[in-house]
Amino acid sequence: MIKSEKAKMIAGELFNVYDPELVGERAIARQQVEAFNQLGETNPHKSQQIIKRLFGATGDKIEVHATFRCDYGYNLFVGEDFFANYDCVILDVAPIKIGKHCLLGPKVQIYSVNHPDDPQLRRNGAMGIGKSVNLGDDLWVGGGAIICPGVTLGNNVIVAAGSVVTKSFGDNVVVGGNPARVIRELREGLVIIIERVI
Repeated sequence: MIKSEKAKMIAGELFNVYDPELVGERAIARQQVEAFNQLGETNPHKSQQIIKRLFGATGDKIEVHATFRCDYGYNLFVGEDFFANYDCVILDVAPIKIGKHCLLGPKVQIYSVNHPDDPQLRRNGAMGIGKSVNLGDDLWVGGGAIICPGVTLGNNVIVAAGSVVTKSFGDNVVVGGNPARVIRELREGLVIIIERVI
């Protein structure tokens, strides 16, 4: 049986970005996102209902500020007490799972899509490769940070503002820089400085 382009996308295989089914699903998501962004903060209850319908799963308490962008919505799974500040972009080609009590600062970007190394396949953006992103509980991502495809972050992780996270990190750390590295460990509420960021 031949896999659909959508099945390939979700499985992390090379897929055709311009497959008609995927183009149609992105169009539906964009309509919902535009409706959400037009509401802004004029009707918080209605705007959050749109987000809850758009995402694959959410907790009861969720707050997302406009403007917001995503590709499909159904590949976004967020836990209880999720907050995303203004102008966040989450490209959910592959599943993106975010735990409980997580905060995203303004202009945070999370990507779960990559493109092939071969320039012939990469031309016109026609081919993509999904790489899941998994973020633990009690995450705080500072403004303007970017989380790249395939990254996993543990519980109680702080990502410094403006950082570019290209690899995975475990629990109880502060990461920062470009590319991000561990700059502090967090243990039982205490901060242990590993190296000073200048």
